[in-house]
Amino acid sequence: MSTPQLAEHFFRREYGRLVATLCRRVGEQHIEVVEDAVQSALMAALESWTVSGPPDNPSAWLFRVAHNDVAGTLRQGSRRRRLLEQYGGDAVDSGESCSAPFLANEVQDDLLRMLFVCCDEAIAERSQLVLALKTLCGFDIREIALRLFLSEANVYKLLTRARSRLRKSPPRTEGPSEAEFSSRIAAVHKILYVLFTEGYLSSRQETAIRRELCDEAMRLATILAEHPMGQTPETFALLSLMHLHSARINARQHGSGGLVLLEEQNRDLWDREKIQVGLEWLARSAHGDAFSRYHAEAAIAAEHCLAPSFQETRWENVVNYYSLLERIAPSPMHMLNRAVAVAEWKGPAAGLAVFDGFEPPDWLAGSYMWAAVLADLHGRCGNVELANRYQKLAWKTAPTPAVRNLLEHRLRTSRQTIARHLTR
Repeated sequence: MSTPQLAEHFFRREYGRLVATLCRRVGEQHIEVVEDAVQSALMAALESWTVSGPPDNPSAWLFRVAHNDVAGTLRQGSRRRRLLEQYGGDAVDSGESCSAPFLANEVQDDLLRMLFVCCDEAIAERSQLVLALKTLCGFDIREIALRLFLSEANVYKLLTRARSRLRKSPPRTEGPSEAEFSSRIAAVHKILYVLFTEGYLSSRQETAIRRELCDEAMRLATILAEHPMGQTPETFALLSLMHLHSARINARQHGSGGLVLLEEQNRDLWDREKIQVGLEWLARSAHGDAFSRYHAEAAIAAEHCLAPSFQETRWENVVNYYSLLERIAPSPMHMLNRAVAVAEWKGPAAGLAVFDGFEPPDWLAGSYMWAAVLADLHGRCGNVELANRYQKLAWKTAPTPAVRNLLEHRLRTSRQTIARHLTR
């Protein structure tokens, strides 16, 4: 791996961990100082490693440089001297990680602990998501805007408000209290869900799948599930969903890196061990009365994983789960997915009928997903003019080359269907 690639690798995988660990040491109210220091450390790494090569322990090198930068910045502020005296002596002196010991009831991971900090109820829900995705998950503003269906300007505003709130936080280095854990765990679930989703279908131009994000989301969700207060049906269902989706990743890309449609995937490449683990987590999630969106989505993923073939999928069950999902977590996106499942079960005309009387919100009407589904269904129904119109919109609004190529391949089938109708 070249030095620039190594620096990028660490930016993606360790940026959030560095921020989380340093915030635990100096207090999350200094999060902007910490972020600046981590950014500077990464830039210093790029310059230094290009000349002399990477050190034996790049992670410890980055931590030491970032920590010293934070200490220097805090030293300049007279009001922060007391804090510096308390926490400034923790610089890394060896190649090993030097995390302070945790109390028995604390979350055993700096990054997960910081996720709970970001989910402070005093921060608006969307601002929580934006803060965590930007600061801890390494997302850029464009990625966040695409994932949350927001403009980039609004993402900046939400991030500014969240950071402003953290600046007012009193110094603390302990993990979340029992009350904070209970009240914030749902928000943490949502962040881990978005983190995994970005890995499963990336919004980055250069790559369709970011496995390291999927792995990190699963790692953090597992830590959460091992914590006594994190052992909830929702956590188990979320882990089930992640494992069931992750089991199919090897079949989702062809040799050149492009995406492969579900109906064309080689099911022999699916990881049967991960599927089994996912089913076991799903079984654990069934204990108790809770039924969340993660239960419904995991059940849908299980239907796909257990089907002998695409045609033999139990589409009626998939449709029913999407109907449950719409009731539990209302969203036009769930309706869109239900229409696709109905089309596979009862035909494209029945799929289109799902939208009867429905007026999509602006963010959906202008998205490639809405346009692609309508282009496909109208094409399969022989509605030539409408299919062509939606095809153009889908290609125009596709966020990445990988998605654009996948749409072109999928909609080619619709164009062939249209051609058959025209020649009858």
